[in-house]
Amino acid sequence: MNEKRYNDYGSWLKTLFPFKVQKISVNAGMTCPNRDGRIGTGGCIYCNNLTFTPSYCQCNTSITQQLEEGKRFFVHKYPEMKYLAYFQAYTNTDAPLNVLRRMYEEALAVPDVVGIIIGTRPDCVSEDFLDYLAELSRTTFVVIEYGIESANNDTLQRINRGHTFECVEKVVRATADRRIICGGHIILGLPYEDAAESLRQAPIISRLPLTTLKIHQLQVIRNTRLAEIYQQSPFHLYSIEEYINLVTNYIRLLRSSIVLERFVSQSPANLLIAPQWGLKNYEFTNLLNNHLQKIDARQGDKIFMNAYLSGKRDSNP
Repeated sequence: MNEKRYNDYGSWLKTLFPFKVQKISVNAGMTCPNRDGRIGTGGCIYCNNLTFTPSYCQCNTSITQQLEEGKRFFVHKYPEMKYLAYFQAYTNTDAPLNVLRRMYEEALAVPDVVGIIIGTRPDCVSEDFLDYLAELSRTTFVVIEYGIESANNDTLQRINRGHTFECVEKVVRATADRRIICGGHIILGLPYEDAAESLRQAPIISRLPLTTLKIHQLQVIRNTRLAEIYQQSPFHLYSIEEYINLVTNYIRLLRSSIVLERFVSQSPANLLIAPQWGLKNYEFTNLLNNHLQKIDARQGDKIFMNAYLSGKRDSNP
């Protein structure tokens, strides 16, 4: 088996749990402030939540019911499996603290659920919420994942995120200061961001006190504003080969301690317009790892060289 050239999520989980763990998505019936008019409408231009909402994950059923149904989906393969409740759809901190507390603690009360993962936006957490999460994390596994998407404020405005990168920096540091496990999510290939711009951002993301990071390619999904833009004026989307080269160079600029959870997103075929790669996540990961082996590259191996070259330039008369 090929040696992993990056700090992978599965190996990290094995250091934390003495048993297999599986995420089960939960739809808590939330919305987003850039959808409901508080800071904008329409949501992020690329977002269609149907792309990552399993059939069992319906907000008209209770959190407990969703988790029990999700468990039935997986238990036949691994009877001893334990589970992480993944609050994934929309913004899962977008409610009063007493509502959020009931929601998370209902999930943690389900048998064999050993932790929670909360997906949210950096502008939808309060100091009181982070204090509660810090308290909860002392007794159970807790991860909060922030949608970062880009470190470029012009891009964030174009994709209708409704927050700045400075907001990201502030909340990620506030989260890490409380010793809460903090994850991030970024998208490579956003409109007006070429490979050079993505690589410029990699050290900026690397300097954030993130524990985990998800990297996804841009996908054009039906029934989104991005789909309308793409159909009116098609823009460049990465081929598999281009994206492997980009991800390789990107992770070489990330500190080696960041746990890399995934590199691609796989949307349902009936919703995906482009790019049509026809690869499952693990197939892409195998291609990437083979490429890293071939060129003898590793996560973080360009950080020292970049610092060395910068020092040389600064010392030149």
